[in-house]
Amino acid sequence: MPAISIVGGESQLSREVRDRLNDAKFGAEVSLLAAGPDESILPEGDDEPPIAVPVDAGRLRESDLIITAGTPQSARSAKQAAGGDSSPPFIDLTYGLEFIPDSRLRCPLTEPPGFQPEATSVSVVAHPAASVLAAMLLRIQEAYPLRTAVAHVFEPASERGNPGLKELQQQVMSLLSFRPMEKRIFDAQLGFNLLGQYGEEAPEKLGDIELRIERHLTTLLAGAGMLPSLRLIQAPVFHGHTFSLWLEFEDRPDMEDLEAALESPSIEVRGPSVEAPSNVGAAGQSGVSVGLMEPDRNHPRAVWLWAAADNYRIMADNAASVAQHMLARNTGGERP
Repeated sequence: MPAISIVGGESQLSREVRDRLNDAKFGAEVSLLAAGPDESILPEGDDEPPIAVPVDAGRLRESDLIITAGTPQSARSAKQAAGGDSSPPFIDLTYGLEFIPDSRLRCPLTEPPGFQPEATSVSVVAHPAASVLAAMLLRIQEAYPLRTAVAHVFEPASERGNPGLKELQQQVMSLLSFRPMEKRIFDAQLGFNLLGQYGEEAPEKLGDIELRIERHLTTLLAGAGMLPSLRLIQAPVFHGHTFSLWLEFEDRPDMEDLEAALESPSIEVRGPSVEAPSNVGAAGQSGVSVGLMEPDRNHPRAVWLWAAADNYRIMADNAASVAQHMLARNTGGERP
């Protein structure tokens, strides 16, 4: 039985990945490892104590596959501890290994059937927002040429990991009880607010995340589709991306034809009689929900649409697909 180690087991993303790997049922022993010696893994139940599983070089080197789901720093440390260039293959969900020369960006959500990626020691799973935008734009532009595309992406606090989730929760509770707020992650008030940028002391800049999404999206589109003008907005929500897209066509298609072009196993199109997509409705669901598809009243060739997706589920589904392929290749078996 192959052994998969998930580094960063204290994160909620790691739990999502583990569950998706177990759901895939391709026969692997999955272990959650803390990102560092001082970290604790979240308990399974509220009444259970945290479980600390330290990362050690021997355990990593004995793994058949290592998935990093903690911080970029923990991913780089795990890569070094596992043997550097001679380590087992990695699937990186933190972007900490993104610029290693041998790394390759992967997004099974947008890859065609039978896709065979080149062999690599590090697979970096694309940002979930880039994955969703690419999935929609590739299908749309295959059927109807675009002249212009504009995308507003609303980022959830969970993209900043457990610290981001805790800070948003604390800010909301503090605002309701008129107490001082924590601002270590966003360096700004996110509770009951929308942010176009973080504060100067934030450890990560919103503009840098926007550039990452744009960089990943450029790779995923690979010249097959128009790169949209992109704006990233930090939303005061815990989980799930939402998207507002404005699309200008060479010749605007009928809405029913556009819905048919978008519909696929990974994209659910909701018509006017169905509840519109939302980040709450997308929670725990695979794929993308698209709705509120309407002609722009002030432009004869343009269309508005709204979409939502569970950011952790998108990442976990992509990671499980990549893991399935990598294990099959490493064991000499056929891809399931």
